[in-house]
Amino acid sequence: MDYFKRTKIKDILQKDIESYQDVKVLGWVKTKRVSKNIAFLELNDGSTVKNLQIVILNPSDFALEEINRGASLKIKGYLEDVPNREQSIEMKAEKIDIIGTAPDNYILQKKEHSFEFLREIAHLRPRTKTFSTVNRFRNKISYAIHKYYQEKGFQYIHSPIITASDAEGAGEMFKVTTLDFENLPKNDQGEVNYQEDFFGEQTGLTVSGQLEAEVMATALGDVYTFGPTFRAENSNTSRHASEFWMIEPEMAFCNLEEMMDLIEDFIKYLFEYAIEEAEEEMEFFDQNIEKGRKETLQKIINATFARITYTEAVNILKKADQSFEFPVEWGMDLQTEHERYLTEKHFKKPVLVTDYPLGIKAFYMRANDDNQTVAAVDCLVPEVGEIIGGSQREERYDVLKKRMEEENMNIDKYEWFLELRKFGTVPHSGFGLGFERILMYISGIKNIRDIIPFPRTPGNARF
Repeated sequence: MDYFKRTKIKDILQKDIESYQDVKVLGWVKTKRVSKNIAFLELNDGSTVKNLQIVILNPSDFALEEINRGASLKIKGYLEDVPNREQSIEMKAEKIDIIGTAPDNYILQKKEHSFEFLREIAHLRPRTKTFSTVNRFRNKISYAIHKYYQEKGFQYIHSPIITASDAEGAGEMFKVTTLDFENLPKNDQGEVNYQEDFFGEQTGLTVSGQLEAEVMATALGDVYTFGPTFRAENSNTSRHASEFWMIEPEMAFCNLEEMMDLIEDFIKYLFEYAIEEAEEEMEFFDQNIEKGRKETLQKIINATFARITYTEAVNILKKADQSFEFPVEWGMDLQTEHERYLTEKHFKKPVLVTDYPLGIKAFYMRANDDNQTVAAVDCLVPEVGEIIGGSQREERYDVLKKRMEEENMNIDKYEWFLELRKFGTVPHSGFGLGFERILMYISGIKNIRDIIPFPRTPGNARF
């Protein structure tokens, strides 16, 4: 029962403790210094980036030679205030029990290791200062997301991970099957007969929970999904992963303008939450990952996001006092260099760009009256470009069906989605935000592989 009687190091360092006497801590050794009459251990239990200093006044009474960096210990003792030091409290050890030993050649030594090296030991890197901080930060911002939507009356819904629908229409889905690859059943056309598969049709890992969120929004009003999504896209960049988490709110009776208000408010809320409620983690990122990160976030919190149409954006870019690798023409999808110019040089703050050409956006986005653009929005932020994409959904049955036919989609497969427009259809809107993307932006970490505990990327599914 010692586990339940232990005191967390975070509480000790914050002096949020009931007593200085008869204290028990459990954790891992970060450093050890031993002399004839005194010894010091630095102990960490994962609750904070900071270590607790353990003072051993009679080293010969303890088996310190068996304790190396990385060993796990249970320590009983008492606490003392130590004024005028960086940490104003330390622990005097009375009893030390070794739970798990570690060898002299324990791979995580005191020296700093590169992020590239640590990716090769993803099972151990959470024990480093950086990655323990990253994982505590993920936890806090996950909580913030739920807190935001719950306080606004949204219902948290669980969309399926296995699905027969490709929400994005891009065909970049991982296939899910129980068929024998060595003896695949074929139909009369010589194609794989998925009717003999587990689900009786071709299925894959979801690329988005949006379609199911629309189902739930048309019954519950305001909903959100927050779960894993998958893309079988062979992209080896610092911003792409094959498995990542998405936040996808969907709101009934909501138009594009109202959704843009939510996008701006949501981003500012997360940034403010990080600064105020993840203070220790943000201080670490500010000092060790990117100087001035908190200041960058505060500027966005204080800004009013610009709102322009895609056509206005193209006109601004055509008049820009710089050349682009990809020349700007109406009808093309904006590239990162265009998005960053708008946010960093022209507006110098986040920008919400609306009304994109119909031909470059997904089938479910509501067609505008000009029949050339759709009620879509991308939220652009400095340093990155697009961070959120969303739209008002096409709620008109005939218009949506025609659009799907133009895209050569299998109408029968999506009849359930179309039927939402037959029975009490309403205007509704939603957007998607990649969880790892927003974590990267807040923390200043540049590679998505370093913000996910166990990244899945092309050629890599270790750990």
